[in-house]
Amino acid sequence: MRATSTAEETGKRLDQPSLKGDYGDLWGAVGKSGSMALTGTYTRTLDEKQRVAVPKRLWEEFGETDLRSLYISPGTDKSLSLYSPRGFETLTARMAEQSTTRVDVRNYLRLLYSRSEKVDLDGQGRIRIPERLVEFGSLQRDIVLLGVHDHAEIWDAGAWEQFLAKNSAEFDEMASRAFNP
Repeated sequence: MRATSTAEETGKRLDQPSLKGDYGDLWGAVGKSGSMALTGTYTRTLDEKQRVAVPKRLWEEFGETDLRSLYISPGTDKSLSLYSPRGFETLTARMAEQSTTRVDVRNYLRLLYSRSEKVDLDGQGRIRIPERLVEFGSLQRDIVLLGVHDHAEIWDAGAWEQFLAKNSAEFDEMASRAFNP
């Protein structure tokens, strides 16, 4: 009798990690492969306790083993930014390189750090968004989570639709400027 099974016998792909326990094996596999660019658009509902479920795919794309918490901070255009602990550490290292002799930089750093907060993922993969950040983002019940390269953004669904309506037609022009500065 053989001790191992083939993919045909189990119906599972052998190159994919299994989901055992509290996602421990999955996060170990992701952490070993390195982080990926965060992508995708996910519609969600903010519940009465200001909690939102973070999509499993975003968890995976953050690329950190044993992910138990995230950092949430004010973003641009009335969005909120969501970082993994390692991503937030990278952001803070970049911010530390900025000159604090400039008033605008000091003020930005004060606003960023005073409003940023570490939030824990509960057993259902939800985070609770602090009230001051709900207000900052003008978040209503319907929200959208976006993967944006090294972080995720949280938008009020109506604000995201307005952003798309205003900017989508210019996508080709923006791409040209982004790749040919």
